[in-house]
Order: sequence, then C-alpha cells, then structure tokens
Amino acid sequence: MRTEPAATTGRPSSGTLPARRHLPAHVPGAPVLDVVIPVYNEERDLEPCVRRLHEHLRTTFPYAFRITIADNASTDRTPEVAAALAASVPGVRSHRLDEKGRGRALRTVWSASEAPVLAYMDVDLSTDLNALLPLVAPLISGHSDLAIGTRLARASRVVRGPKREFISRAYNFILRSSLAARFSDAQCGFKAIRREVAERLLPLVEDTGWFFDTELLVLAERAGLRIHEVPVDWVDDPDSTVHLVRTATDDLKGVWRVGRALAVGALPLDRLARPFGDDPRDRALPGVPRGLARQLVGFCAVGALSTLLYLLLYSALRTGTGPQSANAGALLLSAVANTAANRRLTFGVRGRERAVRHQAQGLVVFAIGLALTSGSLAALGAATPDPAHSTELAVLITANLAATVLRFLLFRAWVFPERPATDPKEALR
Repeated sequence: MRTEPAATTGRPSSGTLPARRHLPAHVPGAPVLDVVIPVYNEERDLEPCVRRLHEHLRTTFPYAFRITIADNASTDRTPEVAAALAASVPGVRSHRLDEKGRGRALRTVWSASEAPVLAYMDVDLSTDLNALLPLVAPLISGHSDLAIGTRLARASRVVRGPKREFISRAYNFILRSSLAARFSDAQCGFKAIRREVAERLLPLVEDTGWFFDTELLVLAERAGLRIHEVPVDWVDDPDSTVHLVRTATDDLKGVWRVGRALAVGALPLDRLARPFGDDPRDRALPGVPRGLARQLVGFCAVGALSTLLYLLLYSALRTGTGPQSANAGALLLSAVANTAANRRLTFGVRGRERAVRHQAQGLVVFAIGLALTSGSLAALGAATPDPAHSTELAVLITANLAATVLRFLLFRAWVFPERPATDPKEALR
C-alpha cells in the first residue's frame, strides 16, 4: 500500500506515520483483502470451504480479494487439494509450510502478503460469512487497526456444547483478570488486521501455535491500538481436531510468559503507542510545548511523594549520623526512586533500554541537588552553630524547591528529551 504524508495536526512531522485512511477501492492487480485459511489434514473439508468462501466474496465483497490456503505440514492429500484449488479457482493460492502451527502459518503468509487488509478464518467456516464484510470494513475505512469476531457478545448467536462454552468463558476471564484484557473473545477463529499494523506487531509475537491470537491482541491493546469487535453467529464443529487440554495448557503458559514480560517492561510497547491514525491527544495546544502540562502534573505528583520519602529518610538517618551524611543518604535513595518514577510516569519511558543511562544522568541531577541542599546546610551552620531540627527542615525544603525546578528542566531537556524517529522503521529497532 502506498503511503502519503499525513495532514498537519500539530504533532511532530519527523517520524510521523500516515493517518489511517480509507483504502482505495480499485488498485489494478492488487487485492485489498487477503483471507488466510490455515489447514492441517483437511483433505475432506478444504475444497467445499474454499469454494463457498470464494463464491461469497465474489458476490458480496465490493473490493478485490484473495484467498490463501496455508498448509501446516499436512500428511494427507491436503497439499494436492490446495494446489488444485489454486490452479482452478481465480484469486486462490496455496502456501506449504514444513512445520505445524497456526500462528506460524499466519505470520508467514501475512508477512509476505501485499494486501493492505489481512484476515483469517477457520477451515470449518463455523462463523457465518455475513460477518466478514462488517469485520473488515472498519479496517478498510481506516477506523480501526484490528478486528475480531466475538461469540460472547449479547448479539452473538452461538451453538456449541457446554464444555467448550465453559472453557471459552473461563479462558477469557483469565485474560481479563491476569492481563487486564478488555477484548471479549481471544480465540474466535475470525480476525483481521491492517498490514502496516501487522508489520509492527508480528516481530513482537513469539507464539507459533494457538496462543498467537491472544498474544497479538494483548500487545495491540497495550500499545493503544484500536480493536473493533463484531458479534458473530457461530456453529461449533463437532469434528474439530483441536486438542482442548493441550491447547489450554499451552495458552496458560503463554499467559504467564506475556504477563511476566509486561510486568518487567520487556516489551517496547511505548514505541507502538498510537503510531497509526490522527489521534487528537497528539495535537499540541497553541503556544504550549507538546506534553508539557501532562509532564508538569506527573512531575509534581512524583516530586511530592519523593519529598515525603526524602524527609522520612532524613529524619530516620539523622538519629544516628550528622546532618550532611543524613542529607546525602536520604537524597541519594530518594533520587533513585524519583528518577525511576519520573521515567515511567512523567515521561512515559517503558522497557529496559537506556534505563542505566537514565539513572546515571539522574545521579548527575542528584549531585546538583546535593550541592544546593548541602550548600544551604553549610550556610545555616555558619550562621547558627546549633540550629533547631525544624529550622534545618525548613531550609532543606526551600533548597529542595529550587532543586526541583532545576531537576524538571534537566529531566525534560537532557535526561528524557523527546526523540522522534526519523524513519518509521526505526520504531522496532
């Protein structure tokens, strides 16, 4: 898909990606939608599925399309059936993989596709195909980044056994409680994504099996991308070859892995936050530096807590040491906590990258604050040989206020400056 410059919105032009836009209806030789059907040993159901899907798209879908059969190392006649369909049905192609894994199949085909909208559905066509256009329409129009079918909406009509119903609802409850997921149905085999979004998300998704969907959605949601949900009519396939216990076990392992990565900040989600679309929150107010008001509020909140921590530490250390040593120790400990809190909360820096450097720069800022407060204590000692503890605290609070103003300016301009990428591709490096 050809990119165009984004309209002027007040956000920095350097490194800004184009806003979401409606995709062109007619591009010669290029499908707008690529529907992937992952299959493993589906020689019986593959042909009727593909022909039914092709007929539906041909008669109802107003854009150019393609159907891609992704064969997951089948051991029956599935490859031959797929090849015959690709040769006889216009707009159908097949891709053979040497290893199993639905996630591996989707990653491989989506990564190689030139279609601006990528989708997939299960070979059994459990989902009513009338939901396909509502699924991809928000992506074509530029309204959303991903779209999923949901069997758990009130408007959905679902026919399946109580065992699968319980497992599905229990799994989604686990996602909401452990990963704070807000999407309603992670494992419905009916999803779509814009290609430029997939290009950014796929390198971060580790799973190659059934957890692939969930991991993709969690990362997208945490990055602030827009997920559209479509209620679907669903009739469960009683002959499904999915092994429920093994799949559930693998999914729980995936939940643990992703949850741990999110907890320690190992995923560069800040680099994905709102990279697509014209978000009004990215527009700067006239005459006000971008993000200044929010940063001031965050810095003041962190500063108030840091000052309280500093005073508590100073009072605790002062009982066993002199004022200079107590001040240095309290300021050092509170400075480390202050830098970490400002890094995450005030300036929105996540992950481990540059964390050590930020702390080192924070210690330089600490040294400046130490010079101000120590100088104030030295001046107080020269003026009053035995000052009261309350007087010491008053002098220190005044000195810390001056150091706080200087600290914010140094943090904003030196430690955590805005660094817009010069190339959108840099965002994943």
